[in-house]
Amino acid sequence: MYKYLKNMVLNLFGPESLKKMLPEVERTACRRLQRWSNEETVELKEATASMIFDLTAKKLISYDQDNATQNLRENFVAFIQGLISFPLDIPGTAYHKCLQGRKNAMKMLKNLLNERRAMQGKSRNDFFDFVLEELQKEGTILTEAIALDLMFVLLFASFETTSLALTLAIKFLSDDPSVLKKLREEHEAILRNREDTDSGLTWKEYKSMTYTFQFINETVRLANIVPGIFRKALREIQFKGYTIPAGWAVMVCPPAVHLNPAKYQDPLTFNPSRWEGVEINGATKSFMAFGGGLRFCVGTDFTKVQMAVFLHCLVTKYRWEPIKGGNVFRSPGLQFPDGFHIRLMEKTRTA
Repeated sequence: MYKYLKNMVLNLFGPESLKKMLPEVERTACRRLQRWSNEETVELKEATASMIFDLTAKKLISYDQDNATQNLRENFVAFIQGLISFPLDIPGTAYHKCLQGRKNAMKMLKNLLNERRAMQGKSRNDFFDFVLEELQKEGTILTEAIALDLMFVLLFASFETTSLALTLAIKFLSDDPSVLKKLREEHEAILRNREDTDSGLTWKEYKSMTYTFQFINETVRLANIVPGIFRKALREIQFKGYTIPAGWAVMVCPPAVHLNPAKYQDPLTFNPSRWEGVEINGATKSFMAFGGGLRFCVGTDFTKVQMAVFLHCLVTKYRWEPIKGGNVFRSPGLQFPDGFHIRLMEKTRTA
């Protein structure tokens, strides 16, 4: 089932689709940055979450918040805030709000799917089109409930995790001018090497961002946005002198790996250059920021594209200064309890 669903998702977020999507990701980032530069201050976590959710929802279900009667993202925010909380389902508790958020979001997704079904063949080239096509196939293993649940997970995972990573990335850049200088040099070199400086990013340029990918790897290593990965032992396992009985839950803890001094020198130090010459084409036993094994995150490439393109637009056209917040808190996931507020300004030619 997982392989089947993964292949479905790759139709939208695989490398070939991302190549076509690259201009839209760049336009979205540039438009948002331009808008933020006209504001007194910007709270980055909320601003980037809104940007990424709108883009992902548009690609998945052609959802447009500006023309919607209900706010789909609000339900996801309620879900996230109570995701890891004491399971007391009483009105007023975080857990109750979490369940209500999911219930309301699923109801909205179902209504949107029914609206699409009623359109009778009007294609939008999004995930709903693919779902409706699969549901009509004879002998399909896909059900409407599975499709809606997958849709919910994709929307939740994409905007929350990527916005956290981007916010932390900009905090790291704010705290380390030498890293910002090196990142900016790489992206300004891309502009200088173009025949037309006003043309958009190409896939070749994106793939050439060597230091950017090192920077992203180091950001997600320290972010540890997913504090635990759960698996179930299908059979009894002997592990380092311990017996894990069949049926028991196993929790893999990525921070224990990413902060291991035996693997990473000065593990709490932000140092993108530690990834120099390191090729990562998936998960390893020492790097599992995007999961691992069969269930390696299917949206990894989409996340990297969004982060790299956003950083490209940011460092080549803007400068910023932190205003307040930026404190990192874990409960157990990464949070910015005071937000991270910045003032964004367009660069002058001499800036």
